[in-house]
Amino acid sequence: MSSGSLPPPTGAPVPSVPPEPVAPVATAAATPATQVAPAGWYPDPSGGWRWFDGIAWGPVWQPATERPALPTLRLSDAVWALVILAASLVAGRFVVDAIADGTPVLVQALVSGFVGYAPSVAWCMHVLRREGTGPTHVLGLRFRWPDLGWGPVTYLAAIAVEVGLALVIRLIGVPFESNVSETTAADRTAGYVIGLVVTAVIAAPIVEELVFRGVVLRGLASRLGVIGAVAVQAVLFGCAHIDPARGWGNAGLAVALSGVGAALGVTAVLTRRLGAPMIAHAILNGVVLAVVLSGALDNV
Repeated sequence: MSSGSLPPPTGAPVPSVPPEPVAPVATAAATPATQVAPAGWYPDPSGGWRWFDGIAWGPVWQPATERPALPTLRLSDAVWALVILAASLVAGRFVVDAIADGTPVLVQALVSGFVGYAPSVAWCMHVLRREGTGPTHVLGLRFRWPDLGWGPVTYLAAIAVEVGLALVIRLIGVPFESNVSETTAADRTAGYVIGLVVTAVIAAPIVEELVFRGVVLRGLASRLGVIGAVAVQAVLFGCAHIDPARGWGNAGLAVALSGVGAALGVTAVLTRRLGAPMIAHAILNGVVLAVVLSGALDNV
């Protein structure tokens, strides 16, 4: 029916849920305003419903669309993503140790990043190809302008959670050791700086978000639900930064970084995208890197 041929809406206010519509009147659009037709809800060409009070049409009511559920993957996808990441990171360390003598620092960093992250990227791409729906549906691999705002907001939330947890674990005496490598002015060569920027500010945010907030979160959500998946992936993210060389100092570090993983996971769920978590992750690593390279920690 044509809604533009009738007077402006003057009928009853539109309720949140319309009642059962009465049978549409085929000639309602051509009915003179003085002729009374049965009042009721009628389907509108726009896809919604429109109230007719017997003389005039009311506003179009569009049913509220439910937010799409978070896409889920197989639990095995999450398990394999974790296994592949752990194995490749360990392999990367062994490879770098093997080529350390006489190899430029930049080359070491690039080799470490490739060996440590390339297998995980390959696995994520395999999952996307198998699903056949594209990255925008399965993992949220798309950027929107609001991500430029949500990224810094998520970063601030992650820092707040991390600092809060760090204070708590300090108060209760849990060992805590930073995962920031100590450097001297002599270490901070151009190759060293470029290598850190490439691996810590570019590669790590992209790959780790693909793995933890992408495949792992969605794989766990298929069995644990969204809340359980966010919590578990956060703990796994914290544990992924454990270094045997730090001993018990890993305990406090893992707890603090689990808080970061939780903040990133919540944003990934709310936005249904990985853009904002990637930006927040990059800012987080970039700020830490800037502090280290500035020499501010040399005398701490």
